Amino acid sequence: MTNPEVERVDLLISPGTVITMNDALDVIHDGAVAVKDGRIHWLGPAADAAALFGPEETLDARSGVIMPGLINAHTHASMTLFRGLADDLELMTWLNDYIFPAEKKLNRDMVYWGAMLAIAEMLASGTTSFCDMYIFEDQVARAAADCEIRAVVGEVLYDFPSPNYGESENGLTFTRELIEEWRDHPLVSVAVEPHAVYTCSPDLLLKCRDLAEETGTSLKMHMAESQNEVAQITERYGTTPARHLYRLGMFSEGFVGVHCVVLDREEMELMAEARVRVAHNQESNMKLATGIAPLPEMLDLGITVGLGTDGAASNNDLDMFSEMDFVAKAHKVFTLDPTVMDAKTCLKVATRGSAGVLGISGNTGMIEKGMAADLIVVDFNKPHLTPVYNHYSHLVYAACGADVIHTVVNGKVLYRDGLFTSLDVEMIKARVGEIATLFGG
Repeated sequence: MTNPEVERVDLLISPGTVITMNDALDVIHDGAVAVKDGRIHWLGPAADAAALFGPEETLDARSGVIMPGLINAHTHASMTLFRGLADDLELMTWLNDYIFPAEKKLNRDMVYWGAMLAIAEMLASGTTSFCDMYIFEDQVARAAADCEIRAVVGEVLYDFPSPNYGESENGLTFTRELIEEWRDHPLVSVAVEPHAVYTCSPDLLLKCRDLAEETGTSLKMHMAESQNEVAQITERYGTTPARHLYRLGMFSEGFVGVHCVVLDREEMELMAEARVRVAHNQESNMKLATGIAPLPEMLDLGITVGLGTDGAASNNDLDMFSEMDFVAKAHKVFTLDPTVMDAKTCLKVATRGSAGVLGISGNTGMIEKGMAADLIVVDFNKPHLTPVYNHYSHLVYAACGADVIHTVVNGKVLYRDGLFTSLDVEMIKARVGEIATLFGG
């Protein structure tokens, strides 16, 4: 018989150390989280949960860590199709001689399956939300909806013809239609996403700004990624990429700068004043040798910074745990200061910071009653995670995506005990394998 004194909930995750990432950074040892109607309904001691709730479904946290899902603030999901295609190259050579030509061969079906593979990789490694920029982005939106992961997507816009929409003037129409199509979806939303200053004329950038303002969406683009870019834009416009965008009136609270590697203090102050947000992609910047972004300075100025992996063609994985590890260590060695980008800060950037960058901080990024139940469980019963003196340190410096055993998005279990609950990953891999033959794979 059902105990009438026990409250029914949809899901109970217990027992484990609950890393909340709330304002107080509360940690609940031997804790539990109850989920109802896709939201976090309760969190507290595991012993109390057993007496209070009758769950429809339970997840055994195995005394590991229950934490907010990681949020990938910038990627190109379907570039999983090009993983390892053109490595060990300078950014502009990599982009112009290999990636852009390969992308001309893409079609809608290819982008869909590349996105499905990326989403499987992200869910299995603890990412519950991501922000994407690519071509045929309606197919990335469809893949995200099919997989039931949270996503912000945007069609990449540039001056030259796109394999998707053709001539550049059609890109804004495609983006407008995409915004309206997904406006009321519970998990998927759309941003306006011009590619970069070196691929977008001032006229196109201003049209992108106006579209974002008109539709109430964010505006996201690559900015100041390399010294090469800065030199190119300085020669073309007589100023740096950041100042060029500032003078055009692009900077606002809705603007997200991706990479932001080559910035001076004045540029960062302008960004802070305008409440510009930043998506930081350390592994990709290191692999393409574009530099180390001034992340500690941006955080000190109060700039909202999130963490992204960039695409699998320049990283070459979508594992946010390894991204946190790289961020912490790269900035320590760059500043010769072992105290910068400590473990708590890195985890905050990858959760709450990324939520702020995506404009979803009121809904996800921490474990708090009423927030969306975007949660993961990390198994700490591993040799490389033993013993435990500091959970934050282990999550940043020792854990990896393979240590994730459960992934929950919007209250639904999508990955349980290391297995997908609905995705046919073998079929996805087979479809991507077929596509790869067109690119020499």
